[in-house]
Amino acid sequence: MEMMNPAPASNAALQDQRDWLRVTLSSIGDAVITTDHAGRVTFMNPLAETLTGWNEQEAIGQPLVGMIRIVNEESRAPIEIPTVQALREGRTVKLASHSLLIARDGTERSISDSAALIQSDSGEVRGVVLVFRDITERRETERALSRASTYADDIIATLREPFLVLDSDLRVKTANRSFYDSFKVSKEQTEEFLVYELGNGQWDIPGLRTLLDEVLTLNHSVDDFEVDHVFPTLGRKIMLLNARPFPPDSKHPELILLAMQDASVLRERADELAEASRNKDEFLATLAHELRNPLAPIRNAVLYLGMEGLKEAEMRTARDVIDRQVTVMVRLIDDLLDVSRISRNTLDIRKQSVGLAAVVESAVETSGPLIRQCGHTLGVSLPPEPIHLNADAIRLAQVLSNLLNNAARYMQPGGRIELIGVRSGSDAVVRVRDGGMGIRRDMLSSIFDMFTQGDPTLEESQRGLGIGLTLARRLIDMHDGTIEARSNGLGQGSEFIVRLPLIEQPEIASPAIDGTRAPSWSGRRILVVDDNRDSADSLGMLLQRRGNDIRSAYDGIEALHVAATFQPNLVLLDIGLPKLNGYEVARRLRQLPYGPDMVLVALTGWGQDEDRQRSAEAGFDAHLVKPVHPEALDELLAGWRGTPTPV
Repeated sequence: MEMMNPAPASNAALQDQRDWLRVTLSSIGDAVITTDHAGRVTFMNPLAETLTGWNEQEAIGQPLVGMIRIVNEESRAPIEIPTVQALREGRTVKLASHSLLIARDGTERSISDSAALIQSDSGEVRGVVLVFRDITERRETERALSRASTYADDIIATLREPFLVLDSDLRVKTANRSFYDSFKVSKEQTEEFLVYELGNGQWDIPGLRTLLDEVLTLNHSVDDFEVDHVFPTLGRKIMLLNARPFPPDSKHPELILLAMQDASVLRERADELAEASRNKDEFLATLAHELRNPLAPIRNAVLYLGMEGLKEAEMRTARDVIDRQVTVMVRLIDDLLDVSRISRNTLDIRKQSVGLAAVVESAVETSGPLIRQCGHTLGVSLPPEPIHLNADAIRLAQVLSNLLNNAARYMQPGGRIELIGVRSGSDAVVRVRDGGMGIRRDMLSSIFDMFTQGDPTLEESQRGLGIGLTLARRLIDMHDGTIEARSNGLGQGSEFIVRLPLIEQPEIASPAIDGTRAPSWSGRRILVVDDNRDSADSLGMLLQRRGNDIRSAYDGIEALHVAATFQPNLVLLDIGLPKLNGYEVARRLRQLPYGPDMVLVALTGWGQDEDRQRSAEAGFDAHLVKPVHPEALDELLAGWRGTPTPV
């Protein structure tokens, strides 16, 4: 069933974001699994699927405990799977060393693993992130090294992870190539140096001293000892250190192997994952808020219209409320669709010669209701001489309307907004100024980023979805222009400056972006097909009042039966129909004897470019996206060439 809500666009935007995270996580050499507060799996990256043998789709929603097994490599004793409760009680701050992961098919892999709580900025615990690395190759190499009678260079060179071999005085006997490359030192600067003297003292790390003192004193191994250290020449590194003495039966039992893993990237990825989760939750909450805002007055107006004894003026007021709020929802959905197109790089513009004055007029008309509702005044100043642009008039009007809407939304009632357009050299410059809440200086560089929503201390009702400025910047980029934000700080107002290249030629008639009212298309046989009966019947009532003969159908098979006897001039056809979808219905209608002369219009909630292309291939003459205003339908059909003869 077709749903007139922004779920498809929201899901598309969120899916783009998830795809980006999956690509990022698949590029690291670590497996990542996250759970919710109850321990149910919420995410697995591809490496986690490979190591555990579980497909992410199968695992989502399953308890992590019981789904995978981790045992001690030597004792085979089970190791507790990390949960929120276990981490809070300190039982599993870091999982045991020498761990074996037993996959779904029984395959065993040595792993190095750690777990942490996923928390919001407020401290609320959202779940657990488990990160582990397949160190089977490293463990096998370590075993081979322990059995070897000498630390042959060819064996050392095969190891990917940096390591040092130390004597009992903690002087470096040798190191592998990975160590030299990772820490930007040579063999001559390393061998026979005390480990704490390496890099002119950079390795004099308290945590490293603690680790090696324990190994020397107790003569046992210490694994996954985390050290967070800032190297003067290398910057901050988070390392997992593994130190173990050579076996007593080796030729060099006095030696110590010190291996290290750079966990900095892993930590950054985990932080990015947590930040992305927070952004997603905040975006969904804001989206729900923005959708409820217009729904409340719509419901109130509907209830009001159900009261007895209403006067015509009162009914007209209620209808106007519904119309305005539906327009708000449509614009919100359109913005979400445009953001999806931006993410997939499929946003399209249609440039032609257009006058700046026409673009400004359209933007002011669009934003006027919100500006008046907020009690603001708007001043518009344009030069007397025409300014010509090679641009998509509708898209530029959308940019300026977004800027005007932001100005209205982020200013106390009774403020003033100014839109000023001037010619500056070879550019047209448009400035939108307001005396509102302003922008923090540290946010000026990120205000155009996706989902940035201004100052987080502002009341929720004043915050948008954080997509309007991202869309504006992308559209201006596609017009070879620039857009920048200026503000002296909170409470100091803001100014957005748009620069666009001029064209020096007489203005060609601009597209009718303000829309003149087209005459009604009446006296026709019209078939309305929609599985949503309310949608089909209400549209049918509107068209019937305009003097048309109307029939309705609620699935694809019924539509063909009705069309066979009714022989409509026009079919308004939904796409997502039961029994037979709209594409197939259109193809079969075209095969009827009178089918080629029939006007077929797709009337659907699917409005992406690929949806329009597919409807054209199926034989539709036009593609309209729900909810469609009757005037838009009038305009389309009144200008249709070859309009069928009225009945």
